[in-house]
Amino acid sequence: MGRVGLVLALLAAGCSKPAAPDAYGNVEATEVVVSSEVAGPLTAFTVDEGQMLTAGQSAGTVDPTQLTLQRGQLSAQRDSAASRVGEVDRQVTVLGAQRDALQAQHDAAVAQRAALQAQLEIARRNHERTQRLFAQQAATAQQLDQAERDDRVLQEQVKAQDQQVEAQSREVAAQTAQITAARQQEETARTQLSAANAQVAQLDDRIRRSTITNPSAGTVLVTYVKPGEVVQAGQPLYRVADMGTVDVRAYVSETQLATVKVGKEARVTFDAGDAPQTLDGTVSWVSAQAEFTPTPIQTRDERADLVYAVKTRVPNQNGVLKIGMPVDVGFAR
Repeated sequence: MGRVGLVLALLAAGCSKPAAPDAYGNVEATEVVVSSEVAGPLTAFTVDEGQMLTAGQSAGTVDPTQLTLQRGQLSAQRDSAASRVGEVDRQVTVLGAQRDALQAQHDAAVAQRAALQAQLEIARRNHERTQRLFAQQAATAQQLDQAERDDRVLQEQVKAQDQQVEAQSREVAAQTAQITAARQQEETARTQLSAANAQVAQLDDRIRRSTITNPSAGTVLVTYVKPGEVVQAGQPLYRVADMGTVDVRAYVSETQLATVKVGKEARVTFDAGDAPQTLDGTVSWVSAQAEFTPTPIQTRDERADLVYAVKTRVPNQNGVLKIGMPVDVGFAR
């Protein structure tokens, strides 16, 4: 190659520019703010910024002393309610046995009254027949007096038996009312027992929640409290994010949508020291709604007023991608 050709080649190389990325974006991660679920002094807090936590790992403890004392009080109330349920249940059993005995006596009295009534009917017919015979001088006055006496005695016995049956009916009704009242007391005691069980279960849950459990594996980004502080229910304690796989949010114009599909491969390029570094990713989400171009975002077609958000899922095993880091995104054709 002559000197002129070499110069032209150098000039052409100097004037050539690398292909522009399809989109510009920033690194995001799924962040979780872990809060205290109960109030009290933070007796232990073993979380430091930058620490890797596993899902379910204990991160600290809120003093459960007051909750434990409340549980003891409620447990005593629950035991008392359980004892009351047993006592009333036994009372119902006794009252039921007494009512059954009274009912048996009542039934026997009713049967006896029926037998007396049958005897009375016979005595009345005998009395009437003796009266006719006496009128015909076929019976003596003594026989008539005896027939009348038998009729009157049986009438008195039936009347007395009626009174006894009525009294026993009242006793059975009164005993039934006592059983009903006792069952209502038993139901009330059972309701109190159920309420006490529920309250104890709630306190057991709150005592369990006094142990702070990390919800998901990730890196601690920032802590908000120190051991010994008094925290309130719902107060943030620390923020954790899974940095093993991150998302890159970028924006594309409408003309680029045809080449951006969920599941399609993408390349994420970022500055890493002296040379740029590239990681492979996959498009995981494409917004179905357009929005105005965010101020810090540029797209290939800067004249487009409306853009669509796109998320690319990128493995980040080495942790080189950080939250908020600007990156270039190229989509596979």
